[in-house]
Amino acid sequence: MAAEGAAQGQTAGEYIQHHLHHWQKNFSFESVQQHSIVDFSLFNLDSVLWSIVTGVICCWFFYRGARNATSGVPGRFQAAVEILSEMVENQAKGVIHNAKSRKLVSPLALTVFIWILLMNAMDLLPVDGIPYLWHTLGPAMGEPDFQRIVPTADLSTTLGLSVSVLVVCLVYNVKIKGAGGWAHELISAPFGAHPLLWPFNFLMQIIEFVAKTVSHAMRLFGNMFAGELVFMLIALMGGVWAWQFNPLTGGFWLGVGHVIAGSVWAIFHILIITLQAFIFMMLALIYVGQAHDAH
Repeated sequence: MAAEGAAQGQTAGEYIQHHLHHWQKNFSFESVQQHSIVDFSLFNLDSVLWSIVTGVICCWFFYRGARNATSGVPGRFQAAVEILSEMVENQAKGVIHNAKSRKLVSPLALTVFIWILLMNAMDLLPVDGIPYLWHTLGPAMGEPDFQRIVPTADLSTTLGLSVSVLVVCLVYNVKIKGAGGWAHELISAPFGAHPLLWPFNFLMQIIEFVAKTVSHAMRLFGNMFAGELVFMLIALMGGVWAWQFNPLTGGFWLGVGHVIAGSVWAIFHILIITLQAFIFMMLALIYVGQAHDAH
């Protein structure tokens, strides 16, 4: 679509802006566009759609692993699932010392890791591949020509994930410490239990919860958004080369740079998408572990 954009007189900035625009709907399922930084009257349908698709693949991954599990010599797929499960369980043991809690938290953390890894991996698909198919299919169905396929490059997705982790932390705070014990902790930590310090303690606790949730989401979003943007810039190099191909001009070397830069960045990005999924999972475990600890 980069070459197509050039044919239509689309500038590089317009090409990137188009690719960064979501397929948005309001809650009446009408096509709308977001005009403010925060707008709770709409949602990004493409992020929801691809989150569900990768979530189904994640469930199928675990379903197949459980269905084909044997007590004998495991196959490669079962061995991979067992290695991942053992890795997550070992990480959980290091931060959550309650064995009963780990029975729920460890599978949850494993699911989070695989699901986020799959959502991140959507960035490895050709940046113009699915959007190009949607360029014909979408308008034919009366839908706008916008399609982003990396859910974790959308702040609403990563915030949804981090808020879900926050809810789990709040549940375990009440479950482990009791409603009264947690309420006492909210007003007595970190400065002490003197009544004059209660407002300051409570404010600090709220700031801590908000800061952890926002930073949890922003870390994943920032890395994936930057990676997606780099892929778009590399795609522009290939688009200009394809549209203005001439071995005697500098445009030819854009094609060479497109192949080299695309290959190098894709290889490096494999590390990024895996590392970001692992970091998000580890922070989730750490935050849940902190919910088990008393100040």
